[in-house]
Parts: sequence; structure tokens; C-alpha cells
Amino acid sequence: MQEITDIVQIKHEVLKLTAEHAFAGNLYEQYEQIPYEMIPGIKPQFRCCVYREREIVRQRVRMAMGKLPNDVMYTDSDSTQVVHVIPCACEGCPISKITVTPNCQSCLAKKCVKACPFGAITSTPSGAVIDQTKCRKCGKCVAACPYNAIVEIERPCRRSCPVKAINMDENDIATIDPAKCVNCGACVVGCPFGAISDVSMMVSVIDALRDEKKEVVAMIAPAIEGQFGTDTLPQIKQAIRRLGFDDVYEVALGADMVAYSEAQELTERVGAGEKLTSSCCPAFVNLVRKHFPDLMKYVSTTVSPMVAVERYIRSLRPDVVTVFIGPCIAKKNEVMGSYVDEIDYALTFEELYAMMCAKGVEDITGDEEEYPEDATRYGKGFALSGGVTGAVNRVLEERGEKVDVKALKCNGAEECRKALMLLKAGRLPENFVEGMFCVGGCMGGPATLNELQKSKKVFESRLDGADSVVQNVEGKQLNKADIHRHN
Repeated sequence: MQEITDIVQIKHEVLKLTAEHAFAGNLYEQYEQIPYEMIPGIKPQFRCCVYREREIVRQRVRMAMGKLPNDVMYTDSDSTQVVHVIPCACEGCPISKITVTPNCQSCLAKKCVKACPFGAITSTPSGAVIDQTKCRKCGKCVAACPYNAIVEIERPCRRSCPVKAINMDENDIATIDPAKCVNCGACVVGCPFGAISDVSMMVSVIDALRDEKKEVVAMIAPAIEGQFGTDTLPQIKQAIRRLGFDDVYEVALGADMVAYSEAQELTERVGAGEKLTSSCCPAFVNLVRKHFPDLMKYVSTTVSPMVAVERYIRSLRPDVVTVFIGPCIAKKNEVMGSYVDEIDYALTFEELYAMMCAKGVEDITGDEEEYPEDATRYGKGFALSGGVTGAVNRVLEERGEKVDVKALKCNGAEECRKALMLLKAGRLPENFVEGMFCVGGCMGGPATLNELQKSKKVFESRLDGADSVVQNVEGKQLNKADIHRHN
């Protein structure tokens, strides 16, 4: 086996080997051997020693099996927490501090010394020196230095977290506060050592696929187009069927339903002089629920496209096992927290790809006519920032309704947070907020397979061929799916 040194490779290999054993039916007897399969011999490949490497792999296998790392426990504050730190993988990176780099020129202006209100900086012939016992990390010296020679170093996981949910314990190991965490997965991507990951439902899905008595259907997010290069959606559907799924539905069909319902709700809210936010992004809804709870009254009561299409499926096939597949880690939290009695499992694209590699179906080919596309281009457009607004406006246009919609399309966590702060302060001029927590929308999610610009290019090229008649879903939605929250 070739050396594995990249964190993406490591995560994929763990998932693939776990899936191989699960499909073979011997995982529960053989899972302890996976670290040795990945790292044979005594030569370390990516950490200080082979023993630590195997322990990290062992903990990742536990998470791939739906368990927590050995030294992590659920807390009473949130038993549906999906994202967790793997303590043995955490490097205890430097905690936030201000430091002087070799770029310091020992300049005569001494702007850094003058800017510091705490007297923490002194000038020496070899450069400025910061007394860390006096430094309060205000950043004024960073802004004052004309050579950009003073920098603020912050742990990547803390810097990546948009809700400040990451702290350090007494051993400088990262910890996640579930009361603040929105399970967006930004820290999973942000940690350069792969010390943060999400609990998987993959093994449970494979067990269901192997059970001949169960009918298992996949619900694929629209962002899947572009994740497998130029492979078409019908080809991707066929590959998923080859894994053992009995059928494949497009979540974009649920997005069409959501667009219709949200258009109705927006019409009512605007008519009453009220504001509305979208509800399709679970990380955005978590942000409102945990950090702006007073604003929950503005969140649309329409369920997410995932839930809408699942309820539609169950109206036709009540006894199936439903599996959502998408780019989003927060969807797992949505399933576990709000729809645990409805939706059975949620997988990421990374987990789907690992299953495909384990079964040898990476080569996606097939008859496109056998698996036609179901949704409109507007439902598919939910995958991109601005797509929800575009679909809602299209519904209003098709219905001939004159609604003065002033939409704010929030592209990423920071824009979402600013919009909610303005809404809370009563200073938001728009009457509709589309909240997409990931930059670029779902296609920029933490568990995608392809770089955003590459996948987006393929995705947008496919939209031109999709049906644009929004009214076609109206009957399906009204007669066969309840798309409003019960909780």
C-alpha cells in the first residue's frame, strides 16, 4: 500500500476500508484490524510514531461506525451533536497570541511600541519584543506595523468556527461547546491535522442495504451534479443503485415543493408587513435557534427539501428506509435532532464515494434513459447561493402574484450572522432573508468531493437542460406531502 499522508486520503481510506468490511459482513469482527491494514509495519506515515497513527485511525473507524472517539462523551446540553474532536489527533496548536516575525526592520518610528496601550512591546536592535504577560491581544500593534511584521496567530479550528464554539482544555486540546455549535462542519475542514470529524451513519446504511427484507431508497441532494466530474445525474443514479439501493429520488423535487410553499408563506408575511427567512439550510436554522432565539418567529415554517421529498416518498412507499445523501454535515444533526422518527439516515458525498470505492463502482457509466431527472432547474438551483430566492420569485411569477419581495441573499456564515444582527436590531431593510451558511451554497459544503468552481461549472451547464415549469409540482406537493414543521 502506498503511503497515506494527506488528511483527505486518510479520511477516505478509513471510510473505504470500513465500508469494505461492512459490505463483506465481517466489520464487527474485524474492525480492530483496520489500523493495521492501513499502516502495516513500524514506519510512521503522517505522525510522530506508528502507534499514534494507528490510534487515530482506530478512533476514526469508531466514528465511521457511528460511535464517538473513546474519550469523548455526549453531553446533556446536546445529545444530537455530530461534530467531535478526536483528542489523540489534536496537536495542541498555539493558542491565539500576537507575535513578531523576522520581517521586523527595527524601524525608528517604533509605531508598534507607541500603539500598545499596555506597554507590552519594547524595541531592541534585533527587533521588537512582546512581553506576553502584558499583552492583551488587542491587535493595535498588528495594525500599526508598516511592514506587517507583527501577526496574530490563532488556532485554525477556532478561526474557522463562525460561532466561537471551540475552546481549549487544560491540556490545550480543542473542545466543542454543543450549546454553541451549529454542526456546520467548518472546523472539520479548517483543522489541518484532521483532529475534528463527524460521526457517520454509513455502516447502518450498509447493514440496511444487506438486509434483503428492507427496501432502501436514496434521496440525493441537487449539489451532487458536478461532484463526479462530467458524469450525468442519470449515470450517478445508476451507480447508487449498484450499491444496493432500491430507488433514487432527487431532493430537488422537494426543493420545488418548498419553493411553492415558501412563496405562499412569503406572500402572507409581506402582506402583513412582516419578514421571513428561509429554512432549507440546517446550519442557518441552528444559528438562529442557538444564537438568535428571539428571531425563530421569522424562520419559515416550511420544512427543508430533504424532509419534503421524504414525506412525499412515504406517501407512496410508507415502509421504505430513507437515506439522504448530500454535501452537508449539519443534515445529520437535522435528522437526529428534528426528524429522527421520520428520516432514517443521512450520508455525505464523502461517505457515498467511499461506499462506491468499496464496491468497485467508481467507474460511472450507464443508460441515461433508464433514470430520468425529476425536478425543475429551480429546484436544482437550491444547491447554489441565491437559488432559493430565484425559485420563490419564479413561483410568484408563474402564479401572477405581485409581491414586493426585497431579498437579501446571504452567502456564507458571516453574511448570515450580519443579517440576523440587523434583523434583531430592527434595521434590516429587506423582507426576505435567504440564509446559506456555506459560501457558494450547498455546493461549497464541507463534505463535497470536488473544488467549488469546478463542480459549479459542471452544475450550471446542466441547469439549462432542466425543466422550468414550476406549476408541475404544485399538485404533487399539495396532495402528497405535508411540508410544514410539526415541531
